[in-house]
Amino acid sequence: MTRPRSSLISLADTPWYHVVNRCVRRAFLCGHDAASGSNFDHRRGWIETRIRELASVFAIDVAAYAVMSNHYHAVLRVDTARAQALSDDEVLRRWTQLFTGPLLVQRYLSGLPAEPLGQSERDKVAEFAALYRQRLADVSWFMRVLNETIARQANAEEGCKGRFWEGRFKSQALLDEQALLAAMAYVDLNPIRAGMAQSLEDSAHTSIAARLAELQGRAFEPVQAPVVAPEVVDEIDASPARTLPGLLSEVEISALPEAPLMPFDPTSGFAQAVPFGLEEYLDLVDTMGRAVHPSKRGAIPASTPPLLGRLGMDAEAFIASADHFFKNFASAVGTPAKLIELAAHRQQRCLRGLAAARRVLQTKAA
Repeated sequence: MTRPRSSLISLADTPWYHVVNRCVRRAFLCGHDAASGSNFDHRRGWIETRIRELASVFAIDVAAYAVMSNHYHAVLRVDTARAQALSDDEVLRRWTQLFTGPLLVQRYLSGLPAEPLGQSERDKVAEFAALYRQRLADVSWFMRVLNETIARQANAEEGCKGRFWEGRFKSQALLDEQALLAAMAYVDLNPIRAGMAQSLEDSAHTSIAARLAELQGRAFEPVQAPVVAPEVVDEIDASPARTLPGLLSEVEISALPEAPLMPFDPTSGFAQAVPFGLEEYLDLVDTMGRAVHPSKRGAIPASTPPLLGRLGMDAEAFIASADHFFKNFASAVGTPAKLIELAAHRQQRCLRGLAAARRVLQTKAA
């Protein structure tokens, strides 16, 4: 049964989410399109850059991502505490980095002494700030801005109209450390499983490649979409109407700085960090990547990677699940106990993925 998105993304259950969005008809609109003979691989760089730019505005951190030829994945953490700690002025400043905002907000931010705001106007500005603060911690708004900016630039590049993405994004709630680890490894290994790369370093437009490059002292290199004249974009967007009125131009949005990826913290003492050690995570993903390589499919390492051992996860089942992560689970991923708890909270009899959770994420007795 279809459930409202408000129940699928519930920050009361978890701040961690795995999201995915596909191109319309799953066409290779971000890669080599066999139907048209065109190569749009450069758009993968647009998406990767835009994900990191939006992370500098929203109170949403990026733990992992992989941009493929016809879809992309991201593992996100919503930081509601950070959003609540922002002052009204900072909230308004951030939001107007993406949208023009009402004239009243523009007047307030300009601070012109010639036009002082009355109390009722200041109260209205505070209402806008409260609304925008909520949106800055909203995965749906993050994805809406990401998808629309990419779609309108791609349509402008081809001089066409119509949908670029097949629909709204799909999401999975990640309920515990085991689910987070499984989702991140699944996302980072997407290019290798698809035969697009032979090593983690060569997995272009993924978080794992970006982390390895950073360890080697190479800074992230943004890829900007070409500048398109506003009148061209307006003509292309004229029908159907743009879904996000007031969204700034690509020139203005592309000026945003790129936020760094979430750090790792094996002590789990820092909430704004991935609760694993970076070295042990890299070791795990490298082991997984070798195990799912076509020439080594099904090969299980002689020793269980330390990170799997610490979380009590079965290495063979973990590797076997690598090709079916999104199919095995539905709207949430977690240990059996967490899935049962969430089903009770949602007043459901069960959640799809319980059997897979027992195979892959079941914590073993010491």
